[in-house]
Amino acid sequence: MLVIVAPGQGAQTPGFLEPWLAEPRFASRFDWLSTVAGIDLAHYGTKADAETIRQTEIAQPLLVATGLVAALEVFPHPADVFEQIGAVAGHSVGEIAAITGARVITAEQAMVLVRERGKAMAEAAGRTPTGMTAVLGGDREEVLAAIDKHGLTAANDNGPGQIVAAGTLEQLQAFADEPPTKARLMPLSVAGAFHTHHMEPAVGHLAGLARSVSVHDPRTRVISNRDGKVIHDGREVLARIVGQIASPVRWDLCLETMEDLGVTGILEMPPAGTLTGIAKRALKGVETFALKTPDQLDAAREFCAKHGEASGMNTTPTWRMVVSPAKGTFHISAEAEALDVLGAGATIGEVASLRDRTTITAAHGGEIVEWLVHDGDLVSPGQPLLRLHPEGGY
Repeated sequence: MLVIVAPGQGAQTPGFLEPWLAEPRFASRFDWLSTVAGIDLAHYGTKADAETIRQTEIAQPLLVATGLVAALEVFPHPADVFEQIGAVAGHSVGEIAAITGARVITAEQAMVLVRERGKAMAEAAGRTPTGMTAVLGGDREEVLAAIDKHGLTAANDNGPGQIVAAGTLEQLQAFADEPPTKARLMPLSVAGAFHTHHMEPAVGHLAGLARSVSVHDPRTRVISNRDGKVIHDGREVLARIVGQIASPVRWDLCLETMEDLGVTGILEMPPAGTLTGIAKRALKGVETFALKTPDQLDAAREFCAKHGEASGMNTTPTWRMVVSPAKGTFHISAEAEALDVLGAGATIGEVASLRDRTTITAAHGGEIVEWLVHDGDLVSPGQPLLRLHPEGGY
């Protein structure tokens, strides 16, 4: 199985776009997304220095536009993509690129949202001097306890041996003065404490805009940063993207879901390297491909052909499928099993795992065409559970 991932803020480096913009088709598409965003992203991706592209309002649109246009270079025929991609995921702002690739929102909607996200987060970061520090190594429980002791937030949990603490500069300094045993601290070059309560003002702004955004259910599995669950309702996907601004990124749980899915290959969109590096440590035996320059495109397509398989969501219109968000045992709702028609939001059952129990609802409702699992069946993330015919549909 192939998973496509998109990196988050901090992956950008000065001049990383130069080889890509030498490709006329890439340059043309990139210019269009820059126009939508109202930012000269080509300049920032080629001429600007590290300090300039570190700015949140520049870095975020730059990353999303790059990921979206590079994906079109890998998959020149977008309609064929879903015969190969088993799932998509993005780290932090990379989630916007990921859900756009899954057809939840359009590229133009993505660029407006990420422009406003970057601006709002930059404004929120300017209210209080805050920052982030990567904690490398150390005992996980001891690291988390030390973070909590100093009033910090574990803003990114990136898997084995890498947790990012975030908070005020004073809190981070106190943390540095009393670090966890056997852990190495590395202050990050970011503008603020992202994915913490310090970003709450940005959530409100983006939530207001998101109410006017039309969405579709994903065409492939979308693995959410919030908890690693596969989310199939387009409106919930967007709501999670908005809320994630002030909530920790649980990339460790995303990696667990990839493992549950049986992923064999992970392709990272440019500017690549960060997420494939994490995957190499966390998912032993899984092949990775960091797409950094256009001269790798043929090799990237071969990688996709080697690992690709359909997610199972493309053969049937996705708006009438209910899928499992996680690996576990499915327990059907007796009430739902007895009905022929479900209302929007009706509970169909639960998926129980060693970690938790998740209630499953039919977001759209409709006439029950076919149950695809039985009570007590083991299910995988994104596995279809129920096929519905929309009420009033043909």
